[in-house]
Amino acid sequence: MSSITLRTALPSDRETVIDLIHRLNVFEANLTGDRRRDHGGAIGYYDELMQRLSRRNGRIILAQAEGIVVAAMGFSLDQDAAYVVDDVRSHGTVTDLIVHDDWRGRGIGQTLLREAERLTREAGLKRLVIGALVANERAERTYRAFGFEPYVSILSKEL
Repeated sequence: MSSITLRTALPSDRETVIDLIHRLNVFEANLTGDRRRDHGGAIGYYDELMQRLSRRNGRIILAQAEGIVVAAMGFSLDQDAAYVVDDVRSHGTVTDLIVHDDWRGRGIGQTLLREAERLTREAGLKRLVIGALVANERAERTYRAFGFEPYVSILSKEL
């Protein structure tokens, strides 16, 4: 496998990250049917994500191979509600993990997850959380193999 390097995304990476988001939206639309397939949906989400990450001490981390960006991960430091015990109330969060479809299955997601663990520990925290669509079985298998376990279940009902 090519050597993977990680770096924080810059404003000049905007279009590259939007392209990755768009690819994920299309992939997930095939799983759930409720994701926008148009490029505008990816642009809107990128803008929302950047606002959210700026409020949550977060950033987008890019993975590069062969001189091109092949994956992106949103990462932030967050705090749960007051009912969660103090030693795990503050935690790291992987908000998004997107690997370009041509690069899936090569350990790039694992590399980004190890970086999320490192950043969480560096912040003095001992819990890292991530979400996945139930229909995205591959992502859930990857996260479970990495050591994540179910914690919260969100249920939906179409009306």
